[in-house]
Amino acid sequence: MTAVQTHMDPAVRESTVAVERRRGGLGAALRFEVRKLRAQYRGWAVLAGAVLAPIPIVVIINGQSRPPKDTLFGRFATDNGFALTLLILGFATQWVLPLLTAIVAGDIFASEDQHGTWKTVLTRSTSRAQIFWAKTLTACGFAVLVLTLLAASTIASSLLIVGHQPLTGLSGQTIGAGTALQLVTASWATTLAPTLGFTCLAIVLSVWFRNPAVGIATPVVLGMVMVLIGGLGGIEIIRPLLLTTSFEAWHGLFTQPRFTGPLVEGLLVSAAWSVLSLGAAFAIVRRRDITGG
Repeated sequence: MTAVQTHMDPAVRESTVAVERRRGGLGAALRFEVRKLRAQYRGWAVLAGAVLAPIPIVVIINGQSRPPKDTLFGRFATDNGFALTLLILGFATQWVLPLLTAIVAGDIFASEDQHGTWKTVLTRSTSRAQIFWAKTLTACGFAVLVLTLLAASTIASSLLIVGHQPLTGLSGQTIGAGTALQLVTASWATTLAPTLGFTCLAIVLSVWFRNPAVGIATPVVLGMVMVLIGGLGGIEIIRPLLLTTSFEAWHGLFTQPRFTGPLVEGLLVSAAWSVLSLGAAFAIVRRRDITGG
């Protein structure tokens, strides 16, 4: 508190302090991070890719004479738009979603180290905790937006190009178009939790290694490793704990009867990965020496 504020009337002083806090704080830090992200062409390129990339992919797959029969819905992909949407979903969860979200999350902290701007962003009106949560919320919000755009574009292009015929479920049952659309939309929604899990994983790597390349590439590599481990036999105890296993929980929506146990388990596992990652990242940020930049 300054000398001038010390001699102010108490009511005026409290009002002044309140105004200063409102100017700073989490809200101001969040608005600043969002503005920075909006000014980056990389973020806009990712969003544009999420909207436009599914269209040529749908066209290419639909034009194949032999559909990919080695996947759950691949054999129906060229005849049914819902099946094609689910085929792309299965492919996207292997490395596309971790990559698209890590492009921002893996760089949002490391860029401050790279440019030596920590002392600039940590002003008197903004604490380390506020900066941390502002960056985290920005990265998570971007991940949600990317997933939403990718899902909407994939579903829309698949149905418009291939069609919206009734879907054959995993138990051989016929699913009407209306119900299929609801289930397909819900399937994409179930990937939100593990997507945020990978976002938080990218954040802790960004904080820990202070290198944008590591923060962006490592989550993708770890995701591929998890997929490979999940495909091995004899690891039933470990497999449910893998973050990539949560991406597969939507399969239970297309059986008869439906089962939602993997969905609940996936939410818990994704939440655990997110909490542990953010806890570690926050501890590192709190102890970081910023005197060098």
